[in-house]
Amino acid sequence: MLQKREKVLLLRTFHGRTLRIVREHYLRPSVPCNSPLCPQPATCHNDGKLLSSDVTHYMVPDWKVVQDYLEILEFPELKGIVFMQTACQAVQHQRGRRQYNKLRNLLKDARHDCVLFANEFQQSCYLPRERGESMEKWQSRSIYNAAAWYYHHCQDRMPIVMVTEDEEAIQQYGSETGGVFVISFKNYLDNFWPDLKAAHELCESILQSRRERENESQESHGKEYPEHVPLEVLEAGIKSGRYIQGTLNVNKHRAQIEAFVRLQGASSKDSDLVSDVLIHGMKARNRSIHGDVVVVELLPKSEWKGRTTALGENDGDDKALGESPSEPMPTGRVVGILQKNWRDYVVTFPSIEEVQSQGKNAQKILVTPWDYRIPKIRISTQQAEALQDFRVVVRIDSWESTSMYPNGHFVRVLGRIGDLEGEIATILVENSISVVPFSEAQMCEMPVNTPENPWKVSSQEEREREDLRKTHLVFSIDPSGCEDVDDTLSVRALDNGNLELGVHIADVTHFVAPHSYIDIEARTRATTYYLADRRYDMLPAILSADVCSLLGGVDRYAVSVMWELDKTSYEIKKVWYGRTIIRSAYKLFYEAAQDLLDGNFSVVKDIPEFKDLDEKSRQAKLEELVWAIRKLTDIARHIRAKRDSCGALELEGVEVRIQLDEKKNIHDLIPKQPLEVHETVAECMILANHWVAKKIWESFPHQALLRRHPPPHQEFFSELRECAKAKGFFIDTRSNKALADSLDNANDPNDPIVNKLLRSMATQAMSNALYFSTGSCAEEEFHHYGLALDKYTHFTSPIRRYSDIIVHRLLMAAISKDKKMEIQENLFSNKDLEELCRHINNRNRAAQHSQKQSTELFQCMYFKDKDPETEERCISDGVIYSIRTNGVLVFIPRFGIKGAAYLRNKDGLVVSCGPDGHSEWKPGSLQRFQNKITCTTTGGESVTFHLFDHVTVRISVQTSRCHSDTIRLEIISNKPHMTPDTELLQQCSLLLKSDLVKEVTRSVEEAQLAQEVAVNITEDYQKYCQTKGRSLYTLLEEIRDLALLDVSNSYGI
Repeated sequence: MLQKREKVLLLRTFHGRTLRIVREHYLRPSVPCNSPLCPQPATCHNDGKLLSSDVTHYMVPDWKVVQDYLEILEFPELKGIVFMQTACQAVQHQRGRRQYNKLRNLLKDARHDCVLFANEFQQSCYLPRERGESMEKWQSRSIYNAAAWYYHHCQDRMPIVMVTEDEEAIQQYGSETGGVFVISFKNYLDNFWPDLKAAHELCESILQSRRERENESQESHGKEYPEHVPLEVLEAGIKSGRYIQGTLNVNKHRAQIEAFVRLQGASSKDSDLVSDVLIHGMKARNRSIHGDVVVVELLPKSEWKGRTTALGENDGDDKALGESPSEPMPTGRVVGILQKNWRDYVVTFPSIEEVQSQGKNAQKILVTPWDYRIPKIRISTQQAEALQDFRVVVRIDSWESTSMYPNGHFVRVLGRIGDLEGEIATILVENSISVVPFSEAQMCEMPVNTPENPWKVSSQEEREREDLRKTHLVFSIDPSGCEDVDDTLSVRALDNGNLELGVHIADVTHFVAPHSYIDIEARTRATTYYLADRRYDMLPAILSADVCSLLGGVDRYAVSVMWELDKTSYEIKKVWYGRTIIRSAYKLFYEAAQDLLDGNFSVVKDIPEFKDLDEKSRQAKLEELVWAIRKLTDIARHIRAKRDSCGALELEGVEVRIQLDEKKNIHDLIPKQPLEVHETVAECMILANHWVAKKIWESFPHQALLRRHPPPHQEFFSELRECAKAKGFFIDTRSNKALADSLDNANDPNDPIVNKLLRSMATQAMSNALYFSTGSCAEEEFHHYGLALDKYTHFTSPIRRYSDIIVHRLLMAAISKDKKMEIQENLFSNKDLEELCRHINNRNRAAQHSQKQSTELFQCMYFKDKDPETEERCISDGVIYSIRTNGVLVFIPRFGIKGAAYLRNKDGLVVSCGPDGHSEWKPGSLQRFQNKITCTTTGGESVTFHLFDHVTVRISVQTSRCHSDTIRLEIISNKPHMTPDTELLQQCSLLLKSDLVKEVTRSVEEAQLAQEVAVNITEDYQKYCQTKGRSLYTLLEEIRDLALLDVSNSYGI
């Protein structure tokens, strides 16, 4: 029987008034306790995660412990933790969404032995707040009362230890109930976990940071920054238009000077501003950190500044160069922070000389974050000397107005500076990517497929699914060596003369039930992460490379979309969606499919499915397959032509085929030749994504997950138009159709690199494509600009994208709705789906950044040990693609590197080129024009560099202790670099990687062997990473048409 109570909430209005709200609060006689000692598990409905049965006690943390020590509670060694609802709500209300989400993810994670107990809904545990009682005292009282009830509920069989930082609570409750102990968190660690060294160090670091904050607040320092405006004043100011709300984005090249606030929410709609707001200098930033949601007050127009147009590697360059800024833009100052998006930061301790200069016994140390955009962080430690050669993780605790720098605490060590595994770990932490192995509970949900117990189709599924095994010629076309085949194709002639085109996608949702452990894990990861030398899977290998993979010659579950097409015009007559059983007849590689398309049948000997056939059968099956490939290609041409007529864009994206040896080690990476079958497969996938998008939107107009690509801002195209104009081309950017036609016409017959660079600039100008819930956007905003489609989603890669799993569930629900059947799928509401889309979009950005950063890491490692003065590969041809006030930006086709080349150095000398073209530094000046820049020496010599000029550059590596190494470019001649092999200049960037990965692999492994360092990769880690063998640099073929399916995944379209 439910008991009704009233709960009083006191809320503040925009005008600062206190509003009293009374809400109904219902109490239940039983709520899930999630303990294996529960005397009545059916009554408690313990059908979720249970606590471990092999613990000596249960630990109940107080609200303050959960807030301050959550990262210690995340240690897997700490087991039997019961989080009370009261403590969780305190975190939600006082620490913000990020900390609360961390707590929620901890509770969901099957690897951690902890549960949530909803004490405020349990009749015997709920305590109303007494008149005059402080919130903190009520929270501690409620948590203790719930802990005592929990002890008695488990029939006094398991001691309860409540840990709190409240000394009064320890005195008051310490001996009140036998079997329930109340102690401080530090005492708990000392008594129960004396050997857990990492937890003790972290606890001491947190306590030291707190002591420093308390001391600082007591000392009467002068204010370094103005105080933040109270929240109610900020909210009222945003509403009235006095203040502007947005996200702080720091310029990493000028982190001390330049930051921008991109408008969001009501600010962007109500404001007359059409550009970002410049925040100039650290004082104006007022303790906000990159990524924070801030409130800005605009300065008077007389104080507006312009963004700096000079090249700069970091903020020190700006002062040295003294360049004039561009046109003034809206400039403001931060007056408050609405949401602090602080995360874990990788930092480097100062060198031993810097530490000694601060005093031998100095405990306060300024550490430098790996990310240029984050300010130095002050932490208290005595380990500065011991940690100076390591990358270390810290967290920020506070930033007081009296302090120049934020205060933080040490968390853990990642690895040595310069060590590959340490640098990869840095990239992962900086992008908030978790790489822990799949848990035992998650793996227990997985199907079994072993030689002794092979997986097979169930009789129930045979009855419920459409069986295509005997009626359809199904085959896949994939990169060489691909093991996770998530899409197959079919085409056949129907009895009425029309054609049937089929796209069959791995039915991942059959094996991943909603809200299961593996579903929660996949949702958290959101995507498979591809780094330069490895990948981290969204799903375990038993699914991604086995029972979900549509391999040749085996029965598999699929979700299919099949269209009936007119036999001549290929117009779509009708479409069918449903679950199917397929058996792929052929697992073709792109090159083999292209050879068959071109009539080169000698490739048949390399197709395993043809090997054991007699001549007559082989010929008949070959004719059948060739007809299917040619018909598919013909249909794809028609579909593409239709999209082209609507303005579909072909942008510059990198495509690569990875060659693996028998042991799955990288043998080579070869630029993928533009084969027509690439386009064929891509068009079929785009068609399926488009039609599934229409279907789920029609069935669920307010809760369908689609993908939109907004039109870019016209001002972002200005550099593209200027560069094209320098070559005599006109780029019309008024629509996607006009842009596509203009780019097609902007071809220089003497230099194909020009069109590549123009398309690359067009890509850079694009907005990012985003997942969204249809209930959160008007229908006119659904459009996908790059693909020229009114509705689009991701359906074709559920093995590596969680968005596709959601879309599969929506499609199944839509099919059930059509059949007037009960919808089995648990669909997200519009609000929940929009929150999930934000998470997936965030994880996709992290995946793109980590992939880019790992590639840059490999590039630097490749060049680092080479002498730029003597090594032939360090001299290369480059193309100028942008002019700045103190230098140029150069693209190197041979290696796919883009970087800055200075024409004036820090000593004020400029580049001078003699008659033979070779350059040297001399005193002089620079004069910048729209499409060129001229260097003039004091002796009267001058040299001019134009847009798209080919120059010879020297490549070297600029090393950094605290940050990532960077590629440094130096122009050594104003003439093109001539190589014996002229074709070398035309090769795309990824030609580098065959040499780069092999070279870095070899050097690192040799260093490991020389130092006799044993690298042990656990079996769990191998399953998770999909990295096989002793080598650190092996991977399975994973780059599944990332560029093709959505124009260019590298650019987020």
